[in-house]
Amino acid sequence: MMKLRSPLLLCLLSALVLAACSSSSTRPQPSPLPVFSSAAELREQWSHGPGKLRDALLRPGLAGGSVYAAGEQGEVIRIDAAGRRVWRADTDIRLSGGVASDGGVVLVGGSEGELVALDADSGKLRWRTAVGGEILSLPLIADDLALVRVGDYQIAAYGLTDGKRRWVYQRTQSPLALRSHNGFVRSGDVVLAGFSGGKLVALSLAGGLQRWEATIAQPRGANELERMADVVGEPVLVGEMVCAASFQGRVTCVDRTSGQLRWARDIPSTTGLAADGDSLYVVDSLDAVYSLDVATGSTRWKQEKLGYRQLVRPLVVGTRLVVADAQGYIHVLDRSNGTFVARARADSSGVFAPMLALPNDGFATQTRDGEVIAWSFKR
Repeated sequence: MMKLRSPLLLCLLSALVLAACSSSSTRPQPSPLPVFSSAAELREQWSHGPGKLRDALLRPGLAGGSVYAAGEQGEVIRIDAAGRRVWRADTDIRLSGGVASDGGVVLVGGSEGELVALDADSGKLRWRTAVGGEILSLPLIADDLALVRVGDYQIAAYGLTDGKRRWVYQRTQSPLALRSHNGFVRSGDVVLAGFSGGKLVALSLAGGLQRWEATIAQPRGANELERMADVVGEPVLVGEMVCAASFQGRVTCVDRTSGQLRWARDIPSTTGLAADGDSLYVVDSLDAVYSLDVATGSTRWKQEKLGYRQLVRPLVVGTRLVVADAQGYIHVLDRSNGTFVARARADSSGVFAPMLALPNDGFATQTRDGEVIAWSFKR
């Protein structure tokens, strides 16, 4: 979904995928479910519903063995390692970003510009503060700081104990920007974040000063829509590199300390990356799944049988790669060759939120209807 800041008329095909304005009959139909012989079995371990997501960019978080999840209408829940709900809290605001926790505090962001901190043990309010704009991403907890993205152009740091602002980094607003699960990642004493215009920046955690800026993708085209090249998802740390994907652009890896280019591939994405020690995994704009050699960017395998199913960001789970789609299906691939090994369905409302890795090769999904489901593989 896009946030408009110009009079350009657009229509939305889905939460993240853009298409020409036309009737639904002309849109590509999702590929049929692949036929394969199952080599593994997915089992539902538990499920809880904190409320529907609708358009909120929420996802579950994990800390200290507990899963924290939220719904758009303001409810936040904690689920322990046994699948029992420990508490439910009502923030009394419409939520748009989260959930993050370090095991001591739980952070969620509101559509009207409030950052809310709850006690992780009890769910009671610790503090709330106004940040000046909608929070659209997963907050990041780094030492004694709570970092949030405000819209697509600002990162602000707040004290984790008192909610007071420590610093703010701001860029020029783009005429058009994707409304998506864009986040950031910590690397030593800096935080790495992607922005519209295809830029990746490294900011000092101490004061928010920019250390370096790298180009993940170069905007190109005749109009604002064609020139959109937003960095999507969180940057991924792989060895001495940081890698990121961009809408209508590339998958690019740069040096973590300098931002110098290592390699780039012309693979546009709307979801972002996953990685293990040897490979990067990306879903392109047509929903083909790639495995790329992390050192060179060359293709190891490509799985094209899930075309137009609106896949979420891949998740590495043990020896497998998991993707989920807008019809609620969970597809499990062999990481080594991209073949299908298992499939299950969460529900018919679809999975749009990034999935969460759990201990012991488990993972969790959250559907558009808000149901948080923990999955494991039958042993």
